Amino acid sequence: MNIVFDFGGVVFRWHPPSFLARLWPHRVADAAQGALVAAQFFENYGGDWGAFDQGLIDADTVIQRIALRTGWPAAEVAQVVAAVPDELQLQVDTAALIAELKQAGHRLFYLSNMPEPYADHLERAHPLQQWFESGVFSGRVKHSKPRAEIFQIASERFGLAPETCVFLDDHPANIEAAKTLGWQALLFTTAGQARLDLVQLMR
Repeated sequence: MNIVFDFGGVVFRWHPPSFLARLWPHRVADAAQGALVAAQFFENYGGDWGAFDQGLIDADTVIQRIALRTGWPAAEVAQVVAAVPDELQLQVDTAALIAELKQAGHRLFYLSNMPEPYADHLERAHPLQQWFESGVFSGRVKHSKPRAEIFQIASERFGLAPETCVFLDDHPANIEAAKTLGWQALLFTTAGQARLDLVQLMR
């Protein structure tokens, strides 16, 4: 199988409500309140953050835009932006799944909404080229999920027809977009569930 992994929330830890609760205890009392603050900060990965994801603006610009839009001090917004790389910790269970799939002979790729500075960090911190044959970061191709363009770019880069790819992502909108374009796609919740879903798909 040709299996394509999302990164944030799948291969690497990414849960903005708890992230902000830890980082901004003076603003966020718990993960429930963190969800509300995260919706303001990241705008569901549209708006300012979406432009950052797509490599259309840099970190300084996204900081200034979020501060202007929300009224939060730019220094506090900058704290969040700077803390993201440390938040993207490898998910041990998913790493084990990747190793299993690779050992079994499956071809592995990635397709991630990721601003360029964070993509650079992940490449420095982890042996992505050993784990995956190829991959696409949104910040480098100027398109992001769930738009059709990034799926088309990925298909072309991987040299694979969409229907031969199985996409794992934790966002329903990205799963639906992939399916609409002819990809096989599975909503990721845990590595254990993904393993079961993949086994079922292989039957």
